[in-house]
Amino acid sequence: MSAPGEVATTGPRPPWRDDTGSGSVTVLGTVLLAAGLLAAVLAVGEAAVVSARASGAADLAALAASDARRGLSDHDPCGIAEDTAERNGAVVTECTARQDGSMRVAVEVRQGPVPLPPGEAVAVAGAPHPGTGPG
Repeated sequence: MSAPGEVATTGPRPPWRDDTGSGSVTVLGTVLLAAGLLAAVLAVGEAAVVSARASGAADLAALAASDARRGLSDHDPCGIAEDTAERNGAVVTECTARQDGSMRVAVEVRQGPVPLPPGEAVAVAGAPHPGTGPG
């Protein structure tokens, strides 16, 4: 029998009740969670960059095609749109001359180490209409 104020021991603790190593598991879990969050943030950032590049390439390609259609350059409108898009890291997926004299250009950008769908953008450009503009 134990003396007053002493705690009786019943022998060694079973292994499943021992907390040795629990700090290591907590740290490992925290590191894995942080790595997962970092990967998600990088993926979202990469998607935003690719989308912005696609949008810029589509705008420039549509403007170049519109200028060619208006006769400001002696190139084929869709040919110059493809060349402009390529110089901006994009591929033209559609180039259409519209009834109102404008050009509609769709592009796609594939880039980045993260396996994401390609960035896509569509832009329309044409000659300014009389009576519109600043003023």
